[in-house]
Amino acid sequence: MNTEQLANKLISWIRDKVLAAGLKGIVIGMSGGVDSSVSAVLCHRALPQSILGLIMPCHSNRQDEQHARAVAKKFSIPTKTVVLDTVFLTLLKALPAEGGAYATSQLAKANLKARLRMLTLYYHANQLNYMVAGSGNKSELAIGYFTKYGDGGVDILPLGNLVKAQVVELASFLDIPQEIIDKPPSAGLWPGQTDEDELALSYEELDRYLITGKAGGEIRQKIESLIALSNHKRQPPPLPDF
Repeated sequence: MNTEQLANKLISWIRDKVLAAGLKGIVIGMSGGVDSSVSAVLCHRALPQSILGLIMPCHSNRQDEQHARAVAKKFSIPTKTVVLDTVFLTLLKALPAEGGAYATSQLAKANLKARLRMLTLYYHANQLNYMVAGSGNKSELAIGYFTKYGDGGVDILPLGNLVKAQVVELASFLDIPQEIIDKPPSAGLWPGQTDEDELALSYEELDRYLITGKAGGEIRQKIESLIALSNHKRQPPPLPDF
């Protein structure tokens, strides 16, 4: 199917999922990245009168917040801003940190931010009787590049069957601002962080493997290792088989 057909099918799918659940609308986090921007615009087209975009800075890059606001303004998406800086610092003070029983790793801090955002999304979803939509794509889900019970803790994933390149194509079709499409993908976990630097893997290489099964020996080994190590993140909690 072409990009327009894909967009229309996703819009219908989102609407159907919300209505089938007996809920009234969608709440979605808007980070200023291409994935969340595409997801938010699709959700808005599905339920234009029943969507809330949450902008949740947490010691974040100011440009990301500006990009999120630009998308919200361009597409008339209602938003609310919840600044998580103070609650994040308060939690860090309450938890074991540098010099304590163990050092607080950069990853632990980053995951805490993602889980605080999840709490915020579900608080608003409960208040409004809305569904939480996530923005994870197939490339990220396949290798576990998401926080368990953080950005992975959502009700629906409209982009979950699309690799990164397909999301970028959708972004162009939907007329997402070009500066958002062009900027290096980043989860905004810490200053200067980019997805590809952190993974030591390009989305082009990852997408090619997921679509064709083809990759060089070292790249193939890395991708397959990431898939295996993150399998638990894509499964419900295991139950005893007795």
